[in-house]
Amino acid sequence: MVTITLPWPPTVNSYYRSPRSGRLAGRTLISEQGRSYRQAVRESVTAAHLGSFSGLVRVTVEAWMPDRRKRDLDNLHKGILDGLTHAGVWEDDSQIDDLRIYRCRAATGELVIEKPGRVVVTIEAI
Repeated sequence: MVTITLPWPPTVNSYYRSPRSGRLAGRTLISEQGRSYRQAVRESVTAAHLGSFSGLVRVTVEAWMPDRRKRDLDNLHKGILDGLTHAGVWEDDSQIDDLRIYRCRAATGELVIEKPGRVVVTIEAI
């Protein structure tokens, strides 16, 4: 089992871009913001000396929210998992057989706000 802290990811809405004209029109591409996030994840993985998983894995994501805005948790995981794939933590994110994402809250139930936000990812072989 390994745990790594990563920066707050871009939403799925800003992770991709779809040019409407030019030679790339009609294609879905990773945006500059998405590419920057993938690079940040790669650097974090390299600094943490994470190995690579070859079989099925369980992934748990703790979301330390940067503010009190409403957010859909299902928009959070794409950049994180894509970044970890790009960094070589696993061959393909289809290896994830169990995925959990939750917001961090105090014992009172209040959201824990931590600027600029972060995610703590735990990966374990299953």
